[in-house]
Amino acid sequence: MQTILITQNIPKEGLSDLYKHHNVIMPEKGGFSIEEQMDLILNADILLSLFNSPVNRDLIDAGKNLKMISNFGVGYNNIDIPFAKEKGIIVTNTPDPVTIPTAEHTMGLILALMRRISEMDRKLRQGKVHDWKVMSNLGNTLNGKVLGIIGMGKIGKATTKMVKAFGMSVIYHSRKKIDVEVEKELNLNWYPLEALLQQSDVVSLHVPLTEATKHLMGKYEFAQMKKTAFLINTARGPVVNEQELAEALLSAEIAGAGIDVFEDEPNILPNLLKMDNVVLTPHIGTGTIETRIDTAKCAADNIMAFLNQEEVPNRII
Repeated sequence: MQTILITQNIPKEGLSDLYKHHNVIMPEKGGFSIEEQMDLILNADILLSLFNSPVNRDLIDAGKNLKMISNFGVGYNNIDIPFAKEKGIIVTNTPDPVTIPTAEHTMGLILALMRRISEMDRKLRQGKVHDWKVMSNLGNTLNGKVLGIIGMGKIGKATTKMVKAFGMSVIYHSRKKIDVEVEKELNLNWYPLEALLQQSDVVSLHVPLTEATKHLMGKYEFAQMKKTAFLINTARGPVVNEQELAEALLSAEIAGAGIDVFEDEPNILPNLLKMDNVVLTPHIGTGTIETRIDTAKCAADNIMAFLNQEEVPNRII
């Protein structure tokens, strides 16, 4: 029997195999503090961490028996990967359960932003809509517009399928071109980044946070976009230079933004909070009941495969 430390409360429905066969330590609600984690990890064999919970060098080093970190979420920039690798610790993530929910949320942000749904709802509640004339309160239709996706992984592909139902065409940029057959199936064309920014009516980010993607979108990139274009970020906050985004919005260099992730969560730039052409959500791209259960099960399945000496799915290192 192994001891499995889970840093925050997640749905037990997805953890039945772990509870059945092993010693699971999980808070009844909320999450363990850093101090509690440092204490509990001393006897843990496996750490089930969450994407919003730092797994730094000190925590890893304190886990003298630690053999595996199973991260709850597709992103793993919360983990000190080089040090985990140095210590010979296996790290996994949970990419599949988050694919459709994140694509759904991307679609929701596009609709809310371009059709001004959030803005009009807010203004109606505040009594600020006084003009209902036929040429007032106009948004932008999606049909016939070009969506430029940066990062054509699973979420990018799922988003592609969804937006096509609204009549949008899709172009993409990624470090490597995807398989030719998939390009044909989805009717996709690869563009250099600058060309994609210049051609797109909406730019949607679906890249992991790495040294190469930090501040991928900044002053120069916003200057390449159409003045009528919108930016959507459901990836990671630091992929966008938030201050330069705010400046681009204030100067009308781009038309608006839909943002689910931020550079310094949970802090948000005050200017972004004041803008009508910005839709903000608190990192809920994967925030559905079904997704939380499925993600817990995926993280648990990764652990069970490791403990049963089977091939470990979703292995990062």
